[in-house]
Amino acid sequence: MPALCTTPDSSLPCSAATDDASSKRLSWGKIMQKLTDFSNHSLHSDDEHFRNVFSHSGLDSVDSVSLSESDFLYDPVEETLCSEVVDLIEQSLTEAKDSALRCSKLLIPDQLMEHIGQELLHLAASEPCGLRGALINLCVEQSNACQSVEQIAVDPDLVPTFQLTLVLRLESGGLWPMIQDLFAPRSHSAPILRHALRLNTGFRVIKKKLYSSEELVIEEC
Repeated sequence: MPALCTTPDSSLPCSAATDDASSKRLSWGKIMQKLTDFSNHSLHSDDEHFRNVFSHSGLDSVDSVSLSESDFLYDPVEETLCSEVVDLIEQSLTEAKDSALRCSKLLIPDQLMEHIGQELLHLAASEPCGLRGALINLCVEQSNACQSVEQIAVDPDLVPTFQLTLVLRLESGGLWPMIQDLFAPRSHSAPILRHALRLNTGFRVIKKKLYSSEELVIEEC
């Protein structure tokens, strides 16, 4: 699928990336196999755990156990899928340094990727197909413009139910402008080739439901 930047905010002009996105699609069959193996292992572990709880407490059934709210909200399949999507986003950003971003090196904070994962789970929780129904437009703000990096269909075989536009920001304050050249490669016959870029831990996410006319949801993270 060609990378597009379908940004609802008209103030963010975007350029279409020209990279072949076929190599960046999720291998759904591979992921589902991993999720199935993980779920079977998790169910077996949970079954053993509850049997041990019942044997030590004298309880006869799971109905007698009061589970916390987090136990109901936690979905190991969705968590595993989210981890795969975050890895794909990071891979797309890394590969974009030689094309869309035109930099010698791109530094991606771990905190940023962790926060993106949490936001993906949060925004997908109310969707009928969960994160599988997401179409993700990945963009980076650069020089007062929005540069398209990649478009990711989490499940290419599923008609998307919602669209997320992730707008990442480059670090521009603090000490970074003074030390960024230290991260750029040097040549013996020439000065610094290209600047290194570092992503900020903050970002904007725009959610659009594709099956209803509800207003856009814009969150500053």
